[in-house]
Amino acid sequence: MLRDVLPIILVVLFFQYAVLRHPLANPLKVGVGFVLVIVGLYAFVVGLKLGLFPIGQRMAEQLIGFDTWLWVYLFAFCIGFATTMAEPALIAIGQQAEEAAAGKIQGNVIRLLVALGVAIGITIGVHRIISGDSIHHYITGGYLLVILLTALAPRYIVALAFDLGGVTTSEVTVPLVTALGIGLASQIEGRNVLIDGFGLIAFASIFPIVTVMGYAILMEKLAQPGGRTT
Repeated sequence: MLRDVLPIILVVLFFQYAVLRHPLANPLKVGVGFVLVIVGLYAFVVGLKLGLFPIGQRMAEQLIGFDTWLWVYLFAFCIGFATTMAEPALIAIGQQAEEAAAGKIQGNVIRLLVALGVAIGITIGVHRIISGDSIHHYITGGYLLVILLTALAPRYIVALAFDLGGVTTSEVTVPLVTALGIGLASQIEGRNVLIDGFGLIAFASIFPIVTVMGYAILMEKLAQPGGRTT
């Protein structure tokens, strides 16, 4: 873990002493912070290996045993929604966006929209694995939709929507979603784990952009005179 964190430490120290030419205000506090980061990363990696990866793959394998794919789709939707709602990064950016938007959009609404987008994206990605379709058509269609919505959405939401798409690829969502894809691809006949098992994270990044911008477009239309019906 020290090897993974060392580049960050070196960059911070270089800019602090070589560029800013100021000593650290609280070197002991900063040092303790880095130690906690290293310990936390180690615990996180161990937790992934012992818990999240195995349970994600195991549940995918067991769900395939049912006579219908409905449970697989339902699990994909629910796990996408639940893991995204638990993302610490999404909670933080939702609060910051609410403050910056001056009441135009609420933090809880942002979390729900992003979670819904991730759930939809992962469900579509799971369908791609089950059907064996090429990922190129799905990704191309998704980004064409994003481009269209970018042209239609209010300017204040566009940059935020793209950032929110990146927030979803964080520490809670990625392990379970990746394990789900690998588990499905390894159990469905004719699927290649490397080709079909990966790619769910791409879907989880695209569709939150769609749901956030789509919501903003809808709210803008409703706010216009005559936009609401009684």
